[in-house]
Amino acid sequence: MAERKLLVLFGSQTGTAEDTAERIGREAKRRHFQCRVEVLDSYEVANLINELLVVFVCATTGQGDPPDNMKMFWRFLFRKNLPPSSLCQLDYAVLGLGDSSYPKFNFVAKKLHKRVLQLGGNPLLPVALGDDQHDLGPDAVVDPWLLALWDKILALYPLPPGLEIISPDVRLPPKYTLHYLAEDSQNPNGGLLQPTAPRAVPSELHPFPARMVSNQRVTAESHFQDVRLIEFDVTASGITFNAGDVVMIQPQNCPEDVQQFCQLLRLDPDKCFVLKPTEPDTSLPALLPQPCTIRYLVTHYLDISCVPRRSFFELLSYFSTNELEREKLQEFSSAQGQEELYSYCNRPRRTTLEALWDFPHTTCAIPPDYLLDLIPRIRPRAFSIASSMLAHPDRIQILMAVVRYKTRLSKPRRGLCSTWLASLNPEQGDVRVPLWVKKGGMKFPADPDTPVIMIGPGTGVAPFRAVIQERVAQGRRGNCLFFGCRQKSKDFYCQAEWEELVTKGFLTLFTAFSRDQEEKVYVQHRIRENRRLVWELLSSGSAHVYLAG
Repeated sequence: MAERKLLVLFGSQTGTAEDTAERIGREAKRRHFQCRVEVLDSYEVANLINELLVVFVCATTGQGDPPDNMKMFWRFLFRKNLPPSSLCQLDYAVLGLGDSSYPKFNFVAKKLHKRVLQLGGNPLLPVALGDDQHDLGPDAVVDPWLLALWDKILALYPLPPGLEIISPDVRLPPKYTLHYLAEDSQNPNGGLLQPTAPRAVPSELHPFPARMVSNQRVTAESHFQDVRLIEFDVTASGITFNAGDVVMIQPQNCPEDVQQFCQLLRLDPDKCFVLKPTEPDTSLPALLPQPCTIRYLVTHYLDISCVPRRSFFELLSYFSTNELEREKLQEFSSAQGQEELYSYCNRPRRTTLEALWDFPHTTCAIPPDYLLDLIPRIRPRAFSIASSMLAHPDRIQILMAVVRYKTRLSKPRRGLCSTWLASLNPEQGDVRVPLWVKKGGMKFPADPDTPVIMIGPGTGVAPFRAVIQERVAQGRRGNCLFFGCRQKSKDFYCQAEWEELVTKGFLTLFTAFSRDQEEKVYVQHRIRENRRLVWELLSSGSAHVYLAG
């Protein structure tokens, strides 16, 4: 009888594809498959020729780009020298997650499906095109597709004699178990991330603990929005970047939320543990030190402020000792309950911590072993770099709006990363922020004579500040900026800097202050008013146009 092994490979940017891949992994275990769920870029791609059964789950980002964690796999798969029969023994299926409001909807999944077919793979099903725009989200496509997939797979690999599919009423074991250490073992990772000797260029797995140099509010105190210009020192980090690049910042939860979470789940934050995988070939989470305290786990790893997904309620329902709570949790995790879940969770942007408050009997019964299955890890946040290394060597600056808005919930919603960064005060001691840099999508012209037209309303001006600083340092003129905000006196970021460059002849600046007069004026009005200049730059100067929101 053929070995019943399934490999699930995923490429995920925001965590949805990872969540779906884990779901397929759980469904495989219920059908008694040996199943590994791996991120595409950590999988040894040359082994693909030996695999018999693979499900790919991949998101599409930006303008039809693969997620960051499958870029190496993508490059390998499209090598010209791969023989057309490389994957002839592979049965496969591709599940795509995308957003149909973008022109290249699910481009990565479609292209992957086609490429594996070209290399001799045998598709079990047509590619699934999950759509964020659907009322029920991607699940509207994913649910029926998975039912069809299991029919196909079980026809090829029937259940071993005497075994049944494990009932959905039975709770699967956790991915890891927590083994608490004795009280007297020294407390690790109590302090913040300590700077270590740089081994390689900083990355997600090895961020650089950059010192925050300054954290300055650049909007008037009377303005409704708090926007910061924040500077980090990256001396000796090995970090280099160009205008248009992006800095990734790994945020953390605030102490009040951590304390509440530990109280709700009756956890001792100072307890120390080591993680043991339940199955031998499961790797440990890369970003968790071993041993680790509960406080570190909840502060730096568990995303207790994200809006919980359907899988959260599904797992939670297994721990519930209270019938009313269990029924509600089961409804939220059923296909029929998705509209209800959307209006409970997604519309008001309810956090995981707030959802746990609403199910108190269940929450205090959560076994700590399941924390890493229940709550996803905190994702890094991306910011356009707002400075140039030519103007500010060994420094990175960002222009950041502090995210705060109201929904029908009484407490205002707050962005995890921006709220945390805004709360840090470098004047009160050594403040460190874990960060690394990645290539941005904007490429600026190499030819010094090519003019650049930049349209950057609000904090969208950040990458243009970097490129203007860079071009001015190289003595290039031809810089034209359209900037828009509400009021000249309240949110005209970097006003003095722009005005100085205008005086020196390095910058042509057009401003639109939408609320400073009766009728609203936006950047598009200024572009229309200056259409002759814009056309002149485009037609005879072959200017490049950039737009950032």
